[in-house]
Amino acid sequence: MSSSSQVLARKYRPQVFADLVGQEALVQTISNAIAMNRLAHAYMLTGIRGVGKTSSARIIAKGLNCIGPDGKGGMTPNPCGQCQHCIDIANDSHIDVIEIDAASNTGVDNVREIIEGAKYNPVSARFKIYIIDEVHMLSKQAFNALLKTLEEPPERVKFIFATTEIRKVPITILSRCQRFDLKRLSETTLQNHLAHICACEKAEAEPDALKLIARAGDGSVRDSLSLLDQALTQFDGHLTVDGVRQMLGLADRTALFDLYEALMKGDMVSALSLLEAQYECGADPLVLVQDLLELTHWLTRIKIVPELSRDITIPEAERTRGLDMAGRLTMSSLTGAWQVLLKGLAEVKSADNPLKTLEMVLIRLAYLSDLPSPLQVIEDIKKNGLADQTPRPVLPSRGEARAVDHPSQPPTNIASPSLIDTTQESVNEKKKDIKLTSLTDIIRLARSKGERLLAFNVENYVRPIDISDGVLTCSFTDEAPRFLGADLSKFLMRETGVNWIVREGRENNSKTVKEEKIEKENRLLDSLKKTGLVADILAVFPSAKIEKVRPQKTENTDSDTDESSDRMDE
Repeated sequence: MSSSSQVLARKYRPQVFADLVGQEALVQTISNAIAMNRLAHAYMLTGIRGVGKTSSARIIAKGLNCIGPDGKGGMTPNPCGQCQHCIDIANDSHIDVIEIDAASNTGVDNVREIIEGAKYNPVSARFKIYIIDEVHMLSKQAFNALLKTLEEPPERVKFIFATTEIRKVPITILSRCQRFDLKRLSETTLQNHLAHICACEKAEAEPDALKLIARAGDGSVRDSLSLLDQALTQFDGHLTVDGVRQMLGLADRTALFDLYEALMKGDMVSALSLLEAQYECGADPLVLVQDLLELTHWLTRIKIVPELSRDITIPEAERTRGLDMAGRLTMSSLTGAWQVLLKGLAEVKSADNPLKTLEMVLIRLAYLSDLPSPLQVIEDIKKNGLADQTPRPVLPSRGEARAVDHPSQPPTNIASPSLIDTTQESVNEKKKDIKLTSLTDIIRLARSKGERLLAFNVENYVRPIDISDGVLTCSFTDEAPRFLGADLSKFLMRETGVNWIVREGRENNSKTVKEEKIEKENRLLDSLKKTGLVADILAVFPSAKIEKVRPQKTENTDSDTDESSDRMDE
């Protein structure tokens, strides 16, 4: 291995277009533009982190300012790398190539400095070039200040912008730039590039180990090289699949299939045992959820298009087992597993204890597998009524015939007279006995049914206009919840058996129950202050005030409504 202490991402940073990996469209367009002298005055490079945006900007700057080894050359798509301009640009020390980080220079004053500097000709180079990285971080005022100069820049000034968040760049800026979308690199391209780096570093690496690193790099060259650098250091230049998997916290693929099969069979004992074994081997809970999601997605694709299982980039053992599992799983079970795992991914990310959270997610998934599919329930009802409701796992054994899954065929004739509850009529008769003539009646009913929040909302936010014959006409305060009317209508219909209509009127003189109660208390306070004893006490203690007045309880006092409301307010 090389004795250089420079990290791989810097050591193998592209210096010419030939070194740029996976961005053929950009290379071809810029090369043709330089050769034909059809240069844009501003370029916008966008893409995920680590795909070569800043490196491409520097290569463009070199090509525009290169003068060749003899000092007599012109613009070229293949900068020599030997002239003083190429050397200074590579070292980030060229006086006419100004690289600015917009993340730390976001204000309009920083842009004004650029505008002022752009008025002057380059000191030594052919073009004065401004490279602005993470340009989306500029403020709105800064973008506006840049517009005029960007539209009509001085003849010998070029702008090159780079960003990972192209949607945050104003359209007025984008329309003045020639845009290039640097694409995410494929796993195969990254794997070949990593193999080339290993050869240059005289390191030994198993192809599958490099494949794991390329997959973890997620399309980014810089991320992949950083992981490769870590692996070469950790394993002294000898990369194996098991070593890299342990470094990345990945689950063993065979064990991952075993875990998934146990979960889909509802065998939670085996699933927890396999999870514990993977965790002890260094598997990260978050990565494990991501792997299970990826496996679910792959199995779903195979189920839809079985030919995808012939992908030669996937090991033969995984293809065979995946095709077998996809054949025994139903589409409904796969989509259900996807939803559970997708929700579980967010839970594991935010959890203080990711392992315990993952266990609960897998338990949820395993018990979901015990539930029969809607098609199975319908078939059982058709054959046996409601008698046979025995749960069955979603993944039958290899010798067991699976239920036919026809997601495209909607069930028919689900309703049956045998499903009607014979006690429903008596329940409806009892509901008809409930009489509601005021909001106080509705509030009392809601509290008796445990709907305390609904009772609170009705008391505080509903102004009654009229209530009769299953119709409540009212107005709502500005603070009322958005769906209060609908919630109230559903509650009344459920509890009374009558199809209540909550209609919003325009009457503004009515008051809520809460407002009426406050006015009543205020009137009582005013009258108390004028009584002899209370007036004398207030005269002796001018700073004293009456905080609360409660009427003496009688049989007719609506204590439940008043006291419950007080507790909710407090």
